[in-house]
Amino acid sequence: MAIKKSSLVALSLLAAISLQAQYFGRNKPRYEQFDYRVHQTPHFEIYHYLNNDSLLQDLAEQAERWYSFHQGILLDTIANRNPLIFYNDHPDFQQTNTISGEISVGTGGVTEAFKNRVVLPLAMSNQQTHHVLGHELVHAFQYNLVLNGDSTSLNNLSNLPLWMVEGLAEYMSIGSIDAQTAMWMRDAVLNDDVPTLKKLNNPQYFPYRYGHTFWVFVTGLKGDEIIEPLFMATAKYGFDEACKQVLGMSSENLSELWVSLIKRHFGENLGDKKERTIGKALINDENAGRMNISPVLSPNGQYVIFLSEKNLFTTDLFLADARTGKIIRRVASTLKDGHIDDFNYIESAGTWSPDSKKFAFVGVTNGNNILIIKEVETGKSLLETPLEGVPAFTNPAWSPDGKTIAFTGLVNGQVDIFSYDLKSKRITRLTNNRYSEMHPAWSEDGSFLAFATDELSMVRGKTNGKWTFNLATLTMADNRVSHIDIFPGADNLNPIPDTANNIIFLSDRDGFRNIYQYVPASGKVYQLTDLLTGVSGITPYSPAISLARRNNRIAYTHYLKNGYNIYRARSDEFLYKEVDPKAVDLSAAQLPRVNRQATAKVDANLGSSAPLVHLAGDELKEQPYKAKFKLDYAGGGGGIGIGTNNVFGTTSGVAGGVDLLFSDIMGNHQFFTSLALNGEISDLGGTVAYINRKSRINWGGYLSHTPYRSLSLDNIQFDYPLQVGDDVFIRTDRYEFSLYRLFEDQLGFFAQYPFSTTLRVEVGASGSIYSNQLTKLVNYYDDFGNLIKQDRTKLDAPPSLNLVTAEAALVGDNSFFGMTAPLQGQRYRLGFEQYFGDFNFTALTADYRIYRFYKPVAFAFRAMHYGRYGDGSTELNPLFVGNPWFIRGYNSNTALDLFLQNDYVFDQLLGSKLLVTNFEVRIPFTGPKRLALIKSNVLLTDLNFFVDGGVTWFDYNQFNIKEPEFNGEFTVYPVQPVFSAGASLRINLFGALVLEPYYAIPLQKNTKGSFGLNVIPGW
Repeated sequence: MAIKKSSLVALSLLAAISLQAQYFGRNKPRYEQFDYRVHQTPHFEIYHYLNNDSLLQDLAEQAERWYSFHQGILLDTIANRNPLIFYNDHPDFQQTNTISGEISVGTGGVTEAFKNRVVLPLAMSNQQTHHVLGHELVHAFQYNLVLNGDSTSLNNLSNLPLWMVEGLAEYMSIGSIDAQTAMWMRDAVLNDDVPTLKKLNNPQYFPYRYGHTFWVFVTGLKGDEIIEPLFMATAKYGFDEACKQVLGMSSENLSELWVSLIKRHFGENLGDKKERTIGKALINDENAGRMNISPVLSPNGQYVIFLSEKNLFTTDLFLADARTGKIIRRVASTLKDGHIDDFNYIESAGTWSPDSKKFAFVGVTNGNNILIIKEVETGKSLLETPLEGVPAFTNPAWSPDGKTIAFTGLVNGQVDIFSYDLKSKRITRLTNNRYSEMHPAWSEDGSFLAFATDELSMVRGKTNGKWTFNLATLTMADNRVSHIDIFPGADNLNPIPDTANNIIFLSDRDGFRNIYQYVPASGKVYQLTDLLTGVSGITPYSPAISLARRNNRIAYTHYLKNGYNIYRARSDEFLYKEVDPKAVDLSAAQLPRVNRQATAKVDANLGSSAPLVHLAGDELKEQPYKAKFKLDYAGGGGGIGIGTNNVFGTTSGVAGGVDLLFSDIMGNHQFFTSLALNGEISDLGGTVAYINRKSRINWGGYLSHTPYRSLSLDNIQFDYPLQVGDDVFIRTDRYEFSLYRLFEDQLGFFAQYPFSTTLRVEVGASGSIYSNQLTKLVNYYDDFGNLIKQDRTKLDAPPSLNLVTAEAALVGDNSFFGMTAPLQGQRYRLGFEQYFGDFNFTALTADYRIYRFYKPVAFAFRAMHYGRYGDGSTELNPLFVGNPWFIRGYNSNTALDLFLQNDYVFDQLLGSKLLVTNFEVRIPFTGPKRLALIKSNVLLTDLNFFVDGGVTWFDYNQFNIKEPEFNGEFTVYPVQPVFSAGASLRINLFGALVLEPYYAIPLQKNTKGSFGLNVIPGW
């Protein structure tokens, strides 16, 4: 037994590490398997499962045209066909394995660096898909330029500010005229918050909008020819040096010109006007969050439901009094409704039932959008259902008779209007064409639907490089569509018929975003608001107005001070300024250029009326998808040499390693190899692993050889006579060391099944062989500490051990991480491990943690039990409850003295089982303004006050004894719960490490507090 225990020092260490490294985290379920096909064009390999040949042809031709545009400006050619991956809708896209991280409902597409894969879903409009495709292909060229440049590599990406990267993608896919970006810039000028170029690195300034404006500004100095040289010089040398080399001026001078031009350009649009909103400020950051969007007034006008990130970590639905703005309750939340992965809040609003008692909205779960109907008074879910045959949809609209809900649906890339019969569950397709129809809204009598469509724009051609939306109506009796041809070339959206069947809507016809009214009887149009920033949601396509016909109230979302506020006004409070129905002037949407004569190739490309690139039949090749491994990543480094070390002597030393990650193009199969060396050739370790992520069950296996080594000093003899010749001795200092190596050879298998993004079950099995090597080192040193001689002797090592493990766990986690620790939600883990072989025991884990955030503090609680059960449960080194990860203030250096002072023994802190409880008050101390007490963009810290408690034991009889007893193997002691209290400061070191210096006071007699340090994020 002694030999067995001595050989398991490293095993016990590994067990302790495993106990601390509980497996939490959210899941990324693969709810569906997609039957990919490969469609080849001259420059792309398009991966898709789209059953719409004409749309696929359009997408291929759009991609080729974007390639031609971007190549002509960036002066670069992508050597091989670039991977382009389309998903049929956003819920499918959220399941992609091409990138490992979570994808939010707000992510329109991604481009990853290693395979240069461009990945995007088909969006809810033709223009969105077209724009995101162009945007992401800019990133493909950017990666290709930097990663394959003659003097640049992956490391150079860190020199490029995010606003330069994203801003260039926006400029090259939108151009210099954009009402949405102009709205953001007017807001900055209006509120005297135009940032310097250096300040653009602050995430407070949205990199897409400000970066877009920067590239319009800088190309206005010397033309679009400046794009590639400035971008690449920044990648090589950084932005400051690039300005000097390419622009011939310092970044400071450029910044001064930037601020001056922004203020002057948009100041001309604003003049000396002040923002004058209409109506009452109902919802803002005083009673909700900074983002309050998609307001929906109840038909009786008494209530409003809106989306807000009031609670910082989630975007939830709230119910408020439509008269006072007082928030009554939270209607729905992903924290509360844990089976719902997310709400479709970016470009969708909900809808009230005609009796103002129920509310319907769109959620995301199991890889599809679902229609959710809540009883408003209780928050009870009355219906949660996918809409068969329509996997993605937005903007439900409840009919006045309460029988049907109309909505915008996306099927095989085609966006149409559908209706859902609440009684029969029948879905009817109301439109069926290649055009995009969105924002359906019922007339008061239910005789027609008003909606927005891009049909006229797609027939006539783009305006400033984009397809725009006009208004239309759909008569329910004969399914007839009538177009309302006003403000041609502008975006006219979010139409709502009023009691007289006049249509309230949003338009950017003058470069601003305001509310208008169209009167069908006369054909006249009236402007209702004249806001300097605009009426807008997160994107131009987000619904931002709502009408309560019963009392003629309108609610709208106003963008101001980089936030979204909700106003409510009576219909008679609006301006009703008559405007020409054909008058469109987008000059206020023009972003600033110093020199209007500078070359603007981007605008020329986008404004070109030339037809799309037509791909002939022989240029299109389709084939089935076959998974092929290609290198994703290669990392590591090190060296080999011969040298002298004052402990190990003259050795062949090896340090470093190589990591290689391979995967197929869809990321469904991953193969990982690692080779690591640290010391001598005996310290060579390696791992080979494979994971299959193609289906909902993720599974894989691994094979590894891992060496661990430790060195102990056994004896020292000073002035030792070392014989160096016949009868020749010299005086040395003789040191004896024991060099111990433990080798772990392991074969393992694992699998996990995610029920949702927050709940999964894990299983695994592994077999391990632990072998040992023991070497005696005798080193002789002279008076100056130089190694003179070394003797090495191999000693008998403990015998090898065999261990087989089977494990399973249920893991739930819907928590949200703050700066150094979770602040909201909960996590739990119920785990079972069975060990066989030279040790036989069962390990059980029960760990529950809950977090509640009430600004400005969070309350956190943990209760955790870990125990080894069975005959072999005491053969490993015992658990130590004084580990500062469990209880602070009882580390091994102080616990012995502490217990002696209180007539306890140190062994009462040891056991094969432990129970720990912790309570913390977590105060975000320094960090982002919205979260922390003290604003800081660099130092991220949490101030914590805690109470820790815990107890350990070997067998349950210890709870009944009052004196030490011998249990047949060793002496056990009465259990002794221990507690401590104190304070700590967790510090996030640039995302790489979390340090927690703490001061803890053990709650015992005659004790003092002590300082300590944890190097781990908060539990």
